[in-house]
Amino acid sequence: YRQQLAEKLSREELPLGTRYHVFVDPPGPKIGNGGSTLHVLRCLEDLYGDKWTTFTVLLIHSGGYSQRLPNASALGKIFTALPFGDPVYQMLELKLAMYIDFPSHMKPGILITCSDDIELYSTGGTETVTFDKPGFTALAHPSDLSVGTTHGVFVLDPSSFSGKGGLEYTSCHRFLHKPAVEAMRRCGAVCVRRNCSQPSSSRDHSDSETDSECVYTDSIFYMDHSIAKQLLTFYKQLGTLCCEIDAYGDFLQALGPGATQDYTENTSNVTKEQSQLVEVRQKLYSLLKGTALNVIVLNNSKFYHIGTTQEYLLHLTSDSKLKFELNLQPVAFSIFSGEAEALAQSASVIQSVLEPGCLIGPGSVIEYSRIGPEVSVGQNSVISGSHINWKVDVPSNCFLSSLSIKMNNQVKYASMVFGVEDDLKKSVSLLSDIHSLQFFGVSLLECLDLWGVKVSDQLFSCENTRLGLWTARIFPVCSTLSESVRMSLKMLNSVQHKSAFKLNGFKLLSIEEMLGYKDVEDMLKFRKQLYDKIHLQRQKEKS
Repeated sequence: YRQQLAEKLSREELPLGTRYHVFVDPPGPKIGNGGSTLHVLRCLEDLYGDKWTTFTVLLIHSGGYSQRLPNASALGKIFTALPFGDPVYQMLELKLAMYIDFPSHMKPGILITCSDDIELYSTGGTETVTFDKPGFTALAHPSDLSVGTTHGVFVLDPSSFSGKGGLEYTSCHRFLHKPAVEAMRRCGAVCVRRNCSQPSSSRDHSDSETDSECVYTDSIFYMDHSIAKQLLTFYKQLGTLCCEIDAYGDFLQALGPGATQDYTENTSNVTKEQSQLVEVRQKLYSLLKGTALNVIVLNNSKFYHIGTTQEYLLHLTSDSKLKFELNLQPVAFSIFSGEAEALAQSASVIQSVLEPGCLIGPGSVIEYSRIGPEVSVGQNSVISGSHINWKVDVPSNCFLSSLSIKMNNQVKYASMVFGVEDDLKKSVSLLSDIHSLQFFGVSLLECLDLWGVKVSDQLFSCENTRLGLWTARIFPVCSTLSESVRMSLKMLNSVQHKSAFKLNGFKLLSIEEMLGYKDVEDMLKFRKQLYDKIHLQRQKEKS
């Protein structure tokens, strides 16, 4: 992360008057984005002493394995490239551009956001988003009830909220975290939007064709320094945090006059329940109970999530609203002949060199890659960080991402390949159950047989409770980037055609291990070579 930030700053692609820090979670158990927030507060105090309480801080949670969008796994979700800009924007630049007006209307405090969401909104000429109230302040977006089941939902105070205009300041009676539709109705979170702009209580308004139900969902939130100091004191008193805390669920559910302690014992949304969790939640509830949750309702706004391969392909290649609103381009900062460009209007090509003659299917994304003249890419595929320079048909619905790795002080390469619908998070705990894992729609057991890979305790790179595509040692290590891509595509071809392709003699790694061995410097070097080549071509075209 620090390397990528340094490169951006050296090219003056980021504001130069800002201080940038990268803080890593403490070693030990995972602590979630809530625990990370507390840890960052401590890091800021360690660096700056009491002075940190005078800062305006943007905190972007950028960690995680990104198992649902693995082309972001190696270099970080916040550095996910987007198909616009010259040079291309990554999520970091987009975040800073979206929030550019906030600091001048913000009292010192912390603004918290994630690295894989985009908030777009429109307000009147005189309306400004201001973070100046004590306690917490959150942005709220009108959403379908189905969206509310996977987000935080605000139960707004009806006496201070009309639903008119582009922007409204109100208070939140209670915050619900990933509630069921029935719970939204029971708690009074559901509003009716008349002509898509005027909510009212759903109980006293009869249905008509122009009415639609909605809830107001969360995105980014702010806390002032008095709250941040209380949370830091709490973190210090806690000693070692040994459980995953959610900055949204575990901070915001304690707020507002309607908050109850019930959520502290509800672990249905928790991936891994730890013994300390309920106790820590109850302490947080006691600390924050009675604190105001102010809400800035953005009636003309939209929240987008780009955290999965499906969302990534949808927003970058289809006629999505996001593509229209951000003016995403089919070809961004790339060398791509006009003839080929005409064939791929619904594809997305980002900082890549595509030689004349190659074909890119609709709905596919090519990023940071070199594609030769005899390459054909099918529909709905992702190719990232790869070099393909021989005659090959890359199938539709294929995910291919290459990594530089360093083993025994030597730079090597490995390319992960699978189907865009494959579930990399799915795992089983017994070797006898691995037949239920799917690789490109085929049982992993069948694939292993085609590749000549034996089923044993050595097949997976983890303890026996997480046997899945993420931890399966199936990807060959090669001495060149293009060779690693060739081998992985041959693996895929053997599965599709049910023909043997033996991996004997290769050192095999899992995705988990590839990320452990990743050579960031070499991957950035490859991207820099592409950048220089494209930049030089641009200069030639201008002269």
